[in-house]
Amino acid sequence: MNFQHRKQIIVQAVDERGSVDVRELADLLQTSEMTVRRDLVQLAASGLLYRTRGGAMKVSLATDQFRFANKTAVNAERKDYICQLAAQEIQEGDIIFMDCGSTVFRLCQFIRNKRITVVTNSLPVVAALMTSDVRINLVGGEVDTERQAVHGLIAEEHMTRYRANRAFIGVDGISLQHGLSANSETEASTAIAMAKQTEKVYLLCDSSKLETNKYLYFAPLSLFDVLITDNEVGPEIITAYRQAGITLIN
Repeated sequence: MNFQHRKQIIVQAVDERGSVDVRELADLLQTSEMTVRRDLVQLAASGLLYRTRGGAMKVSLATDQFRFANKTAVNAERKDYICQLAAQEIQEGDIIFMDCGSTVFRLCQFIRNKRITVVTNSLPVVAALMTSDVRINLVGGEVDTERQAVHGLIAEEHMTRYRANRAFIGVDGISLQHGLSANSETEASTAIAMAKQTEKVYLLCDSSKLETNKYLYFAPLSLFDVLITDNEVGPEIITAYRQAGITLIN
């Protein structure tokens, strides 16, 4: 069976089932797991599915799903490492906020079997957790189709009605000198709104974003309680951040 034929079967299986693992696909295609993994890499790079640790998952309910899928595929291994650490912080019965960041989205695969409540403005998060044990609270308001998220005044008012044990938010840039920065005002305002309503804020940020500055400075480092990053961050940066009083997990 050639790649194009396998591609059609894989994409159809992911679309119908929501998520599939490598072994299931290997049985379905009557091929090796190594071949399946190689195919998934190509399909994820094309934005046709979202790779998980053991297989693939349908990306979202929104129309612009391919663009978001490609974004989640950037530094995928680093993001998965971060999200495994983040999942260990979540306890049964927790109420958590999850924003619409591509790193935060990859947390879904590690919390599917937890009996928790997720309050989110992210359509891909809702899609990924729809068939899981997680109870979902989708923030209301205007849908931003480009970011596949709900933003705006009504969305922020919605979030003020809830209190969470933990919030998991992403960021486009962080620096000791300037604090947190973002590429858009909408995502920055969502992060601030979630942080105000939670007991403990976790910043999920891969090492490529440390000591970088983006378009909009929106909050000081005091916005979050814990920074979770990957194990590729340099020791000098780890030392500098911890000396600045930041709780860093990597």
